[in-house]
Amino acid sequence: MSAPVHSTTTSHMAKPAKGITLYGYFRSSTSFRVRIALALKGIAYEYKPVNLLIGEHKEAAYRAIHPQGLVPALVHNGQVVTQSMAIMEYLDDIAPDPLLVTGTAAQKARIRAMAQIIACDIHPMNNLNVWKAYVGGVLKATDDQLKDWYMHWIHQGLASYELMVSDGGEGLYSCGNQVSMADLCLLPQLYNARRFDVPLERFPRILQVEKNMLKLAAVQQALPERQMDAPRDLKPVYDAAFMAA
Repeated sequence: MSAPVHSTTTSHMAKPAKGITLYGYFRSSTSFRVRIALALKGIAYEYKPVNLLIGEHKEAAYRAIHPQGLVPALVHNGQVVTQSMAIMEYLDDIAPDPLLVTGTAAQKARIRAMAQIIACDIHPMNNLNVWKAYVGGVLKATDDQLKDWYMHWIHQGLASYELMVSDGGEGLYSCGNQVSMADLCLLPQLYNARRFDVPLERFPRILQVEKNMLKLAAVQQALPERQMDAPRDLKPVYDAAFMAA
């Protein structure tokens, strides 16, 4: 793999964990999830961008780290952990304050189930490999059809998520008053939905969770436009007007 343009160690976090490196991409929603987790836990790490647009993830050097050639990949003292859901639970094990999956067995199952609505039902259908490369490239879907495809899977998944948030009663976040792995999956998905102008008005509880998440410093520092590999002229999805509303 060609050398990343940037490589740095975050220095503004409170609880350094020795030997952690995160390979990611600024606009990857799965990388976004892990960045929020690291920030919430106050874990310092070295960040190595993998440029998906120029194919760095497909090169042999990166595949030696992550056999699937995907982001993110987290390396901790030589141990490689892949898949964002596994990475978040791994971080819970090595840095359990705060826990992202917590509570009774039933509460933990609920958190995982809600996270998986995003990670297993929505995200795979709208991943670039499926959406643009296959549906658009191989099946030759039109731009309107691609837009309909993208919106369909988001609306289908979020409709179920909205019901689960509402059934859970009042709370700042998806599963009560503590941020969970479900929220870390939800926020990047909402970011992507807004980026592609997917209407979200039919999900009021989800939108309230979004507003509450955006108040957190850890979320703000994890936003795609604030990453070192983001273009300097990248337009924020959550601009000043949105944040002030």
